[in-house]
Order: sequence, then C-alpha cells, then structure tokens
Amino acid sequence: MILHTDVSGEGEPVVFLHTGLQTGETELEIQKEYFNQDNLVILPDLRGHGKSVAEDFTDYFAQTAVDLSETLDDLKIQSAHITGCSLGGLAALMFAKEYPEKTKSLTLSGIMAEKPSNWEELNRFDAENVEKMLEHPDTAAYFDRLHEGNWRELLRLTQEGSWYPFDETADLSMLDMPVLYIVGEQNIHEVRGTITYPKMNPNIHVATIPFAGHAVHLDQPEIYNKILETLLSKVKVGVGNDAMLEESLNDGEQ
Repeated sequence: MILHTDVSGEGEPVVFLHTGLQTGETELEIQKEYFNQDNLVILPDLRGHGKSVAEDFTDYFAQTAVDLSETLDDLKIQSAHITGCSLGGLAALMFAKEYPEKTKSLTLSGIMAEKPSNWEELNRFDAENVEKMLEHPDTAAYFDRLHEGNWRELLRLTQEGSWYPFDETADLSMLDMPVLYIVGEQNIHEVRGTITYPKMNPNIHVATIPFAGHAVHLDQPEIYNKILETLLSKVKVGVGNDAMLEESLNDGEQ
C-alpha cells in the first residue's frame, strides 16, 4: 500500500519512521525542521497509523517493508537514507534487509539486539501500563483523532509476547550499507547492542547518548540530529575508511 506521507525540503532523501501509535507529523517535527534545509525529508505514517488506514496487520514488519518500498516508488525515489525508532526502527531494519539497493544508510534506535531474559514480564508490564493509560477518556479520544484506522487492533498485537522480531534484530551481519545504532544510556537492554552489533558487522557504528532513554530523538534531539547529520554528510562524500567515520561520529556526540 502507498503510505500517507509528508514530504518537505530538497536534496538527499531521508525517511524518518515514527514510534508506535504516533505519526510522522506528530512525532518528528524537530527532525523535519532540522533536516529539510538540506534534505528531502519523508515522514510516512506506518501501516495502521494516522491516515495510512489498513485492516491487515499479519506479518506486520514484512508488510511495512513492502509498504515503504511502494511508497518510495510512488515518489519516484530510487534510494534513501532510512531512519527509525522503536516500531519505526524495526520497520526500518526489515526494509533495509529486504531492499538493500534502496537503502543508502540505516539509522536505528529504540530496538534490542537480544531478547531479555525477563521479556514476558517486561512486555506484560508495558501492556498493563497502556491499558491504564487508555482508561482515561481523553487519551483514547486523542488516539481516535490521530488514527483513522483500527489502532486498537494494532495495539493488541503488540501486547502479545511473540510480536517482537528478535530473530531479525539479532542478526545484522548481512547489512552492507553504513549503519548507525543510536541508544540512550538509560535503556540497558538497548545499550547491549552497542557491544554486540559492531562485532558482527564493521559497517555498524554506535553512539550512546547521555540523559536519554528509549526515544533518543525526543529525549536529546539536538545530539541525535548532529550525529545523524554527521553520518549523512560522510555517506554523501563517500567515506571509505571505517575509522574516519567512527571518529567523525564520536566528534558529533561531544
């Protein structure tokens, strides 16, 4: 399906994929304003979110990869820098695996490299918190206004213990494009990826952001934007030395 998409700016295309139950326009305004001065910024609503109405959520991440590919084709974009956080990070990863020829670079945040030993407990805790949140009529009304489709069914799927594609996040060895893994220091399960990912693939570079948690781009947007900007600039000029790229990313974090 062709996703509802906000497009602004000119230059190298950069796709930002939002977290669960948000949309590109509601969550990524800071990134849009920062990057559309020199880039074509693309903010899709993922399947089942915002105005991207869908009823079929089976094999969700495989479908989102196809959705994004069809959306880029519709925009006549051959390849783009793909970035995503949390649900959007998982969608970005799946897209890069399925369509490497359409992925200039990949930036991931809010995803886990391995399944926590207490995953079922963590997922159940998150589901209970969401249920409590939705008990407030104003909160439910907000999401009803935000999403034209059946967001409650999509939310239900993410409350199932088996929904997270750990088999996909565990193996990034096949990615041959520049990959940036950004995490907040406060999320211990995601920080582990900063150790495991570079060992499996020299194309993967990592950045740990202080005073940030799961949603790094919201907790520390200025630092996040600077680091991502460094990656985009180095890919644009064609840096061929991993050490040079690593040094540049470290400079951007300071």
